[in-house]
Amino acid sequence: MKVLILIPARYASTRFPGKPLAEIGGKPVIRHVVEKAVSVAEDVFVATDDDRIFERVKDFGGHAVMTSANHKSGTDRCFEAYQHITAQNKKSYDVVVNIQGDEPFILPEQVRSLINCFEDSRIQIATLAKQFENSADVFDSNKVKVVCSAHQTALYFSRSAIPYCRGVEQSAWLTAIPFYKHVGMYAYRPEVLREITALPQGRLEKAESLEQLRWLENGYTIAVRLTDHESIGIDTPEDLEKANLILDCKS
Repeated sequence: MKVLILIPARYASTRFPGKPLAEIGGKPVIRHVVEKAVSVAEDVFVATDDDRIFERVKDFGGHAVMTSANHKSGTDRCFEAYQHITAQNKKSYDVVVNIQGDEPFILPEQVRSLINCFEDSRIQIATLAKQFENSADVFDSNKVKVVCSAHQTALYFSRSAIPYCRGVEQSAWLTAIPFYKHVGMYAYRPEVLREITALPQGRLEKAESLEQLRWLENGYTIAVRLTDHESIGIDTPEDLEKANLILDCKS
């Protein structure tokens, strides 16, 4: 299976500008992500809109491609990068993987589990989820929940606590039924990536500000695979401090 891994990375961030270049253990965040990705696939590119990120990736031996600064999502940025790369390299791919550039603690096996989904010809998109362990997190709107079918495909994503446990005190919901947190790593078939980036925003996406609802609303199948690993995204300077402490403890 021919795999292209893309890592969208912007310099601009409201809470933490320049976070892909912030250092953990003496290496920029984006380098940690690239090094994990290249252990899975040969073709790995950072998709960025900033010369500083582009040059830093080149400096440590990685591959990068410049994309527009006007994209509204990482998925849109990935599709532009995919177009550039396939046109330049004259290569085709079976699967395109989208790994966020601020996730230095992803595991290679997580990426492999997404890629393996595409052995089933019916799967169009794949993503990850992790079972919630903390009851308060279930009711945190910043933590996206996913409900799946018996066939391990997504039924719905929400910022609300879903499913609703009727007749059960909220403090006991976690013991009544498993709740799953969406982990925002995606893989797509190339033709599906092309199609979903051409879709207009739907009502559900606008209501919850979750682009994956656009795909569900238009009938796409999203496979969901479970992971036990809790990755730490670098969204704030405090997250960076926490990440450095974790790395210190491991060394």
